[in-house]
Amino acid sequence: MIPAPFDYEVAESVDHARELLGSREEAKALAGGHSLLPLLRLRVVRPSLLVDIGRIDGLSYARDAGSQLAIGALTRHHDIATSPIVQEHNPLVSYAAGLIGDPQVRHRGTIGGSLAHGDPASDLPAVMLALDAEIDVAGADGVRTVKADAFFRGAFETAVLPGELVTEIRVPKLSGEHIWSYLKFRRRAQDWATVGVVAVARRNGCVSEPAIALVSMGATPLRAPVAEAAWAAGDDPGAVADDGTDPPSDTNGTGEFRRHLAQVLVRRAVEQAGGDR
Repeated sequence: MIPAPFDYEVAESVDHARELLGSREEAKALAGGHSLLPLLRLRVVRPSLLVDIGRIDGLSYARDAGSQLAIGALTRHHDIATSPIVQEHNPLVSYAAGLIGDPQVRHRGTIGGSLAHGDPASDLPAVMLALDAEIDVAGADGVRTVKADAFFRGAFETAVLPGELVTEIRVPKLSGEHIWSYLKFRRRAQDWATVGVVAVARRNGCVSEPAIALVSMGATPLRAPVAEAAWAAGDDPGAVADDGTDPPSDTNGTGEFRRHLAQVLVRRAVEQAGGDR
């Protein structure tokens, strides 16, 4: 299907992008385009203006930020997956980025675009939620920092307001005491996850600070606090993995099927985190 008509502008800087995005009520930012273009073709969204932010200098990087790892919003999934510094300091993010879509998607899609799009079936939003990531959003009043648990507000709805732009994501460094896993079920290799599970914790004799996040189990990525408590207590987290969730029913599976998948995948993810990948 052909998208509805729209104007197109190329942003030369973050400030220029904010100016352009704020100039129209229905303006949208375009980075890699792999999240936005399908919606344009289906006419699910009909922006009056597309602002191409993909050529802004200085927003593609991964660098050491003390106790955290800082990743620029325009960093491609492929670059995150293959970055030595990301592999060293947060292999969970590197691993998950390498599972996104297919090579074409990973070479064009960006982490900032994935988060700002707010698709509950995406991989990285759940990873950021499990890691308690910080997301910088640039607006007219400067840059504000939003925690991941406040960033995702609904299906395709985030804390990014009109005229604002995601600029940087920060995740904690994972030490040698951390264990982690990311598993997802999908019908074909390039498909969105029918259900995905992120599991990460610190282990020093016992499991502490457990975090479990779920993909495609509600209108946003979800934490699974009951399953986290079960994991910390040495109980079966899979048995309670779907507590508090509201999974959709669609062509990939019913809500009941997703509940079953969540139980199976949480159990496997916790087992994998504690063993060898």
